[in-house]
Amino acid sequence: MLLKLLFGSKNERYIKRLRPMVARINALEPDMLKLSDADFPARIAAWKEEVRNGRKVDDLLPEVFALVREAGKRVLNMRHFDVQLVGGIALHEGNIAEMKTGEGKTLVATLPVVLNALSGKGVHVVTVNDYLAKRDAAWMGRLYGFLGLTTGVIVHGLSDQERQESYGADITYGTNNEFGFDYLRDNMKFYKESLVQRDLHFAIVDEVDSILIDEARTPLIISGPAEMSTQLYRRVDTVIPPLKRSSPRPANLPQGEDFIPDGDFEVDEKARTVTLTDQGVERVEKLLGIDNLFDPTNMTLQHHVLQGLKAHHLFKRDVDYIVKDGQVVIVDEFTGRLMPGRRYSDGLHQALEAKENVTVEAENQTLASITFQNYFRMYDKLAGMTGTADTESVEFKQIYELDVIVIPTNRPMVRKDHPDMIFRTQPEKFRAIVEEIADCHKRGQPVLVGTVSIEKSELVSGLLKKLGVPHNVLNAKQHEKEAEIVAEAGQKGKVTIATNMAGRGTDIVLGEGVKELGGLHIIGTERHESRRIDNQLRGRSGRQGDPGSSRFYLALDDDLMRLFGSDRISGLMEKLGMEENVPIENKLVSRAIEGSQKRVEGHNFEIRKQLLDFDNVMNQQREVIYSQRRELMYAENLDSIVEEYAQDVLADILGPASEGKDMDPEMAEMVRSRLDEVFDFDRFPGFRRNLPNKTQALAWINETTGALKDAAPDHYQEIARYFTLESLDRNWKDHLLNMDHLRDGIGLRGYGQKDPKQEYKREGFELFRDMLDNIKENTLRALCHLRIKTEVREEEYQHKETAGNLQYAGSADGSDKTKEPKRRVEPKVGRNDPCPCGSGKKYKKCCGAK
Repeated sequence: MLLKLLFGSKNERYIKRLRPMVARINALEPDMLKLSDADFPARIAAWKEEVRNGRKVDDLLPEVFALVREAGKRVLNMRHFDVQLVGGIALHEGNIAEMKTGEGKTLVATLPVVLNALSGKGVHVVTVNDYLAKRDAAWMGRLYGFLGLTTGVIVHGLSDQERQESYGADITYGTNNEFGFDYLRDNMKFYKESLVQRDLHFAIVDEVDSILIDEARTPLIISGPAEMSTQLYRRVDTVIPPLKRSSPRPANLPQGEDFIPDGDFEVDEKARTVTLTDQGVERVEKLLGIDNLFDPTNMTLQHHVLQGLKAHHLFKRDVDYIVKDGQVVIVDEFTGRLMPGRRYSDGLHQALEAKENVTVEAENQTLASITFQNYFRMYDKLAGMTGTADTESVEFKQIYELDVIVIPTNRPMVRKDHPDMIFRTQPEKFRAIVEEIADCHKRGQPVLVGTVSIEKSELVSGLLKKLGVPHNVLNAKQHEKEAEIVAEAGQKGKVTIATNMAGRGTDIVLGEGVKELGGLHIIGTERHESRRIDNQLRGRSGRQGDPGSSRFYLALDDDLMRLFGSDRISGLMEKLGMEENVPIENKLVSRAIEGSQKRVEGHNFEIRKQLLDFDNVMNQQREVIYSQRRELMYAENLDSIVEEYAQDVLADILGPASEGKDMDPEMAEMVRSRLDEVFDFDRFPGFRRNLPNKTQALAWINETTGALKDAAPDHYQEIARYFTLESLDRNWKDHLLNMDHLRDGIGLRGYGQKDPKQEYKREGFELFRDMLDNIKENTLRALCHLRIKTEVREEEYQHKETAGNLQYAGSADGSDKTKEPKRRVEPKVGRNDPCPCGSGKKYKKCCGAK
């Protein structure tokens, strides 16, 4: 506290430290004016060479920033302000720069982007949607091209070749989802030539709070279809409507007094959970025609009933999702945007599809997953920028080791933020809102109305239509016109209704005569559970010193007030007295509401932290597996890896025999049988008579793989790589499913006085160790059972992948392939063995049946 009084806050001290650097950049401006256009790319090329020879990019900061500023003037007619130079330095040093809306974050990013691009390792600029990625890449790409740097963009729908080209550029723009999914997809590929991403060097995350906080509550998942019938969802959905919801539990239930629910199920909206009552269990059993819902054979049914209840009573159409073109599409809770392609996991999405009577897609099984926290922490250096981050500074520091630096505005902020207006009920509140909108419209003052859902935006729209007030609606249903609608929101007399304004990416410029009317007026129809989202809405007004105003309207039956409002708020209301259609405007109440928001933010932080704690266990395992995959993909020769696998598997199977100890006949026969099953030792004379020792068994394995090399000398390494990677991927997929099941039930360990996180870590390690053993054993089983059936000339083969087989067929000149002999590499497997194609079925019921 004394340090703060003497020298100012930490933020002020940081800004003060940068002033000499800003002065050095300004001093270089006259020299940059003298440069010809051709000098700019020449300077960049020279600095690239210096960095390649060992010079640190930090040493070049003043010169590079001064060069980029001059390039901005010449190419974009935009000169970086001094505060933007401060923001650029903060980003380069690996911080989050909080800059108000309209302060030019897109331009600020060009400074550290160019500086760090000198390393030649690539710089990623991460945005929240494809539109902004393409817009910013094209807009700022003009500046980068002027400097001799290349720009790429990663958006949905690109081919691998297009992605490789974009990632190979000096600067790459793209969305957080695309970057994350490309990382996962790269770690599912078989050939190094098909990888698209380079090493993760430096990333600047735009709207960093939206990406690293809001979206971090759910992991990125690549999934494949699981073997489960979709009819079960339809069947379960028929039993949900007849069930009766219990009345809410009394808030002040006397201690020791039991509460007996009066319905079939209870809903906890705060925790987003649904539980069946005893009465409900009996009703469900009767409706489904089963004896015991909790019988182990009915666990899947029980799970689907709970997911069905969630779908009907916790997830609302036009709030959490919409139905579009016969599909259930998730609506992003924080930005109001649609999230096509994203699906709720664990059968919830299927339950929603059954509820809405659309096609129920097959449930998926996780093939690869990662949280945004763990993905972005892999970058050598990470930075971010947004208009609202300071309220989450503790989380940014704890999770990402990022400091939040609040950058001063270029011009003083003059927006007037009025106290909240609080009403008894929502109808009273919305009547007051539309009256104020109509008044502003009559005077010509533009209004931006922020709502928390599509449902509320359409409610306000309907009320305005009755009053004859023209307006635009911007929500997930009209997202195609987003930029156009936002750009016009500051024109005289305009009324714009929008769901959350996070990351819209388009400045609202005031029209002629609007400043004299008070600038853009912001109306919030209710408080969001995060103060940041409210601040983002407010921040659309008052850019670059423009006038503006804001006010939030609340009702006691708003979700935030109803679920998280403290007893203190209710007490204050009673003391102040509330009459119908008479609002209360009181700073004490506003502060109490802000306290409720802080509690919700803390609760959500714990959810994200718990997700990260569990994913950290998976992340350690993921790093091991992905590291092994890269080693296998890049290894020129896999002989040593195969031999290491054989050593480990033999040591496990032979056990005491590998240490020179004798076995009893029964144990010896079991060992002999397992050796034959894995390594196909039945081909070797004398195996049935004498149990081989480890050295002899290893020699036999080498003889087997040696025969393969002789039969396919130029393809053996490719064959070994294929089966090793196939075994790794199949077992990793099964392991992810096992870890999901473990996590689902691990919370119950708390009742046994055990720490669920420690139990998850311990048992997860045991499962992981078993998986590694299975990878080695399955690889060797495939290699030792392979047979080369036909020999033809090397130049007549082209590589073709089939399910479980490698096939080399066809002639190089394109002649009739049916006349050419084929060389097939086929696994020799028993009919009851797992099928080599990786389906998880037995061979006789899969490829063996074809």
